[in-house]
Amino acid sequence: MKPRGKLIAIGGAEDKGTDLETGEVHRSNLNFFELGILRRIVAENGGTNASIEVVTTASMIPYEVGNNYLDAFGKLGCTRINVMHIRNREDAMRKEYVDRIRACDCVMFSGGNQMRLSAIFGGTEFLQVLHQRYQQDDFVIAGTSAGAMAMSQTMIYEGNATRAHLKGEVKITTGLGFMNSVIFDSHFEKRGRFGRLAQAVATNPSCIGIGLGEDTGMLVTGGNQMEAIGSGLVIIIDGHSMRHTNVADIPEGNPLSIEHLIVHFCEKGNGYLVKERKFLMELDSLNKVHS
Repeated sequence: MKPRGKLIAIGGAEDKGTDLETGEVHRSNLNFFELGILRRIVAENGGTNASIEVVTTASMIPYEVGNNYLDAFGKLGCTRINVMHIRNREDAMRKEYVDRIRACDCVMFSGGNQMRLSAIFGGTEFLQVLHQRYQQDDFVIAGTSAGAMAMSQTMIYEGNATRAHLKGEVKITTGLGFMNSVIFDSHFEKRGRFGRLAQAVATNPSCIGIGLGEDTGMLVTGGNQMEAIGSGLVIIIDGHSMRHTNVADIPEGNPLSIEHLIVHFCEKGNGYLVKERKFLMELDSLNKVHS
């Protein structure tokens, strides 16, 4: 069954707006109030009256991060923005937070350390309710950086980019499991993470690798249809047609050999179908066919 909800996975450093008093653009090359990712999140929730819960669990500076989102969404005219400073599993099990998840329109997971998300929310009623709402309701789950990486069932939690071509340097665990057939990576271009995601795909070739650039994201509809949003680049790595690879046979620490990875570069407006493994130049053309 297709989920009714949507996922918005963001590569990090999303544009949080222009300071109108000084004229200073804080991030990216876009005018945020026209094209920013946070504006798209609000739009996907039906407008500024949406109830959005920001979860700062991944961050080690949760109050600063929470205040940044309150300010950014406030600039867009949103008035129903709340923050959940869930720091441990005991917090995650509090009825107040579960009830707020049942009542809101959208959850936004901040950046930080994705292992904190899987370790704190794994197996909780909080996560169970999120899954139910994503499957059954017009509900949006957004996440930036660590919050994006934790969305998939298969999650990268560690891997130095300079050593990612060596077997064993990329560490994989179980994420929050909203999608089964992809692996998300963030800050993809600036931190040189192509090798990291390639190794993750080589060892999990049933998954599509989604490398999210900064101030860039993927909007996932129906658990399958993706649309690139934001100002940067999304790189898709498809290992389904991989032929030769030495990853299963070499000792840890040795260089990988991989033949026939398929790579797509997606800019704003490009689409991708995960199950069909199909690149779409314009998502609008697909929507017109089905309308």
